[in-house]
Amino acid sequence: MNMFNYEEAFSRNIGWVTDDEQQKLRNTKVAIGGLGGVGGDHAVVLSRLGIGKFNISDLDDYDVANFNRQSGANMSTIGKAKSAVMEETIRGINPEAEITNFNQGISEDNLEEFLQDVDIYIDSLDIFALEIRRKVFRRCYEKGIPTITAAPLGMGTAFLVFMPGKMSFDDYFNIEDPAANATEEEKAEVFADNIVKFVVGVAPACLQRHYLAQRTSVNFFKKKVPSTCMGISLAAGVLCTNALKIILNRGEVICAPRGLHFDAYLNKTVKTWRPFGNRNPLQRYMFKVFKGIIDNSK
Repeated sequence: MNMFNYEEAFSRNIGWVTDDEQQKLRNTKVAIGGLGGVGGDHAVVLSRLGIGKFNISDLDDYDVANFNRQSGANMSTIGKAKSAVMEETIRGINPEAEITNFNQGISEDNLEEFLQDVDIYIDSLDIFALEIRRKVFRRCYEKGIPTITAAPLGMGTAFLVFMPGKMSFDDYFNIEDPAANATEEEKAEVFADNIVKFVVGVAPACLQRHYLAQRTSVNFFKKKVPSTCMGISLAAGVLCTNALKIILNRGEVICAPRGLHFDAYLNKTVKTWRPFGNRNPLQRYMFKVFKGIIDNSK
C-alpha cells in the first residue's frame, strides 16, 4: 500500500505555484457553503489544489435528479448525505486534510463556528437559499473574510467577488424584505423578485437568456431552474482560480461592482461594471427583461 505524501501528491501544481505557495495553500482554511452542483466541484478542485483545511456544509441527500451535474451523485450515493460523500471525497484526495463537517447546514446558531479562522468563503448555497446567504455574506464582510460566488448559467458562468472594505453583498444586490403585514402571495412575489435580483446581479449581461430553449423550465415560484454540467465545471474553474489569486495575493482580482461572465455556448466573455449594483439603471432594465421572461413562462 502506497503511503500518502503531500508534496508528491500535489507536485504537478509546482510551476504554476511555487513550493512556498503550495505550503500556503496547505495551511489555508476554506469554508464551502453547499456541496451540491457547484459546491461539490469546488470542493474537488480546491482539494486537488492542495488546500489543507475545510469547513464544509450541506443538509441534503443525493437523488437521481442530481445526476446531470453533481460530482458526488451516482447510483451508489442515492440517499446518502452530500456532506458525508464529499468529506470522503476530499479525504480520498488528501488524507491529511482537516475537515469540519456542518452536516445540518449553516444556520445562525453555527455561523460563527462555521467561519472561525476561515481565510476565504466559497458560496455554493442553493440559489433559493437567499436568507442564510445574506447572513453568511454579511458576517464575512464584518469579519474581513473575502467571499466568492460563481453561478452556473446555461453553458457558462458568471462570478462576483466581495472583498473586505469594498462593496458589500447587501449594497450590491439590494435584496428587499416583504412588508410585515404581507400576505403569503405577496411574500412569494417578493421572494421571486429577490431571486431575479440575485440572478441579474451575479450575471448582469444575462448571456444565457439568448439560448434558453424551453422557458417553462424556469419557475422561481416552484424553485425550479435548469442546469448543465458544463456550467458547473466552468463555474468551479473560474471561482477556484480567483480563490487561488486571493489566497496567494496574486495580482488583480475583479470584485464587485465589477464582474465577469463567460459563456462557452456563445463563445463570448463580458466584463461587467455596475456602480450601485442592482440600483444601477442598467440593472433595473435587466430586472424587467428577466422578470418578463419568467412571467411569460408561467
